[in-house]
Amino acid sequence: MAGVGFSRRRRVVSRGDLTVTAPESGERAVRQAAADAMANAYAPYSGFAVGAALLAEDGRVFSGCNVENASYPAGICAERAALAGAVAQGAREFSLLVVCTLADHPTPPCGVCRQAIAEFAPAVEVVSVARGGEESRWSMAALLPEPFTPACLKHA
Repeated sequence: MAGVGFSRRRRVVSRGDLTVTAPESGERAVRQAAADAMANAYAPYSGFAVGAALLAEDGRVFSGCNVENASYPAGICAERAALAGAVAQGAREFSLLVVCTLADHPTPPCGVCRQAIAEFAPAVEVVSVARGGEESRWSMAALLPEPFTPACLKHA
C-alpha cells in the first residue's frame, strides 16, 4: 500500500485507495491513526478492512483494526479494538471516533460496537470515511438512541 501522508496544500490523508481530506483541527491525527490501523486489518474472510481511532479527552489517540477469525464470533471489530486499547491505557472519556473503510459509502459502527462505545462515550462524535473521501458524521445518541446503560442494572 502507498504510504500515509499529508499534503500541506490540500491537507489530504491517504492510505492506498483511501483518501481523506482532513480538517485543520486535531481531528487530522485521529484520521491518520484510523487510516494506518485499517492497513493492518486482518480480514481474510469478509475482505472488509476497517480501521478506527478514538480521541481521548486528554488528547491521546488510540487506534484499532478489525481482526477476523475462522471461528467468526471470535473476531473483533476495529472500534472495539480501539476502545479496548484505550481502556487498557486508562482512558475512559472520548470526544471523537473516526472509522475508515474502503467501502464506497461511509459505514457506521455495528450495533455491538455502538453499545460498547456508549458505555464510555454516550456523546461522542462519530466520523466515518469511505475510500473516495465521502464522509458522514453522527452523534452516538443518533446511532444508539436508547443504550443499555449501568443505570439499567439498578434494582428497584
